[in-house]
Amino acid sequence: MKLKSRIIVFILSFLVWIALTDLGSLQEIIAGIIIAAIVALMAGHFLVTTEKSEHIFKRIISALVYFFRFLWEMIKANVHVAYIVLHPGLPIKPGIVRIKTDLKKDSSLTVLSNSITLTPGTLSVDISDDKKHLYVHWIDVEESDEDKATSKIGSKFEGRLKEVFE
Repeated sequence: MKLKSRIIVFILSFLVWIALTDLGSLQEIIAGIIIAAIVALMAGHFLVTTEKSEHIFKRIISALVYFFRFLWEMIKANVHVAYIVLHPGLPIKPGIVRIKTDLKKDSSLTVLSNSITLTPGTLSVDISDDKKHLYVHWIDVEESDEDKATSKIGSKFEGRLKEVFE
């Protein structure tokens, strides 16, 4: 399992290197291979952490769907924060809310909390010791009830993250 994960990380890292680098010389390609190999050796075991029976392509499609869902949520949040900033009355009601999560793996919890943080207007602050709740600072608290706050913030991402990581 670790070898499979490291191979996937190597390929993805090398593809990112190719996308970010001008491959005008053999040195650039060799440097990319070396860097991708180092990344794969150091962090390769974090990517594939489950023995899921579903095909890898289904997980990749779920990851792509998640990515576009995340972009859509980011666009909506940017518009909302821009409205708040441009509104003369600055209509905000900041606060920290607790949301539930059913995610079990550290990798999926990390992606969930990073997705919440990267979405303007929200910031992941803490995770409970039992890993069943996230504490989120929300610039404009719309719901203080845990279930309603969960559906507004976390459940947008959680379903796809389960398909990808767990």
